[in-house]
Amino acid sequence: MDTSFGFSPIGIVHSCFSEKFGIPRQPGLVPAARATLEILPPYDRDEAFRGLEDFSHLWIVFVFHGIGKRKWQPTVRPPRLGGNTRIGVFATRSGFRPNPIGMSSVVLESIRRDHGKMVLDLSGIDIMDQTPVLDIKPYLPYADIIQEAVGGFAADPPRSSLSIEFTPNALQAGMLLEKTYPGFCDLVNQVLRADPRPAYIGKRSTESEYGVRLYGINVRWRVLKTTIIVHTIEKFLDPSHMQ
Repeated sequence: MDTSFGFSPIGIVHSCFSEKFGIPRQPGLVPAARATLEILPPYDRDEAFRGLEDFSHLWIVFVFHGIGKRKWQPTVRPPRLGGNTRIGVFATRSGFRPNPIGMSSVVLESIRRDHGKMVLDLSGIDIMDQTPVLDIKPYLPYADIIQEAVGGFAADPPRSSLSIEFTPNALQAGMLLEKTYPGFCDLVNQVLRADPRPAYIGKRSTESEYGVRLYGINVRWRVLKTTIIVHTIEKFLDPSHMQ
């Protein structure tokens, strides 16, 4: 029996998350997080998607392409356990697996053609920009919702006690971006409220500063006790492209 397999992507995700930092740790935690899934030839045939428009949610099976090559380890450190406790890799959804395959349940907003390309509009995503997609499956509530399921160490959704404030300049910049990226300010609020910082940092009481890129926009904020203050929203400048 042949136990080796090769897969070709059927599509590419174009996501609001320009980098790994800031991506919510599970789908659905940031409803304002949007993406388009561009279907690649020869899979972009209308008949291959006939009937999919009747489903509200999808399962996206994808490759963790942004984590780099690393030898797999039998244990990992889940953020939900503070980043210090090791647990078996197969008891987690960590991207550092023998085969770096992930899956996410996302909202299907629409299916359309854009300049001839087949595109699926998605929301509630937790997938980085340019992620290769291996498969799409419809979400079936009667089978995929298991009322008596037990969630182990992640039984309940994460809850944050952080409040979000924008400086006047940051708020103005965010509102201007709403014209190009509708819901941008909601996206910033939801991403930061989910607290993308490493788990161990939450125990620090000193002020710290962080940044995340959303749609290629640099969002910078500082944390003061239990308040996140967003002070900069500007186009990201890659130093490697500067003279």
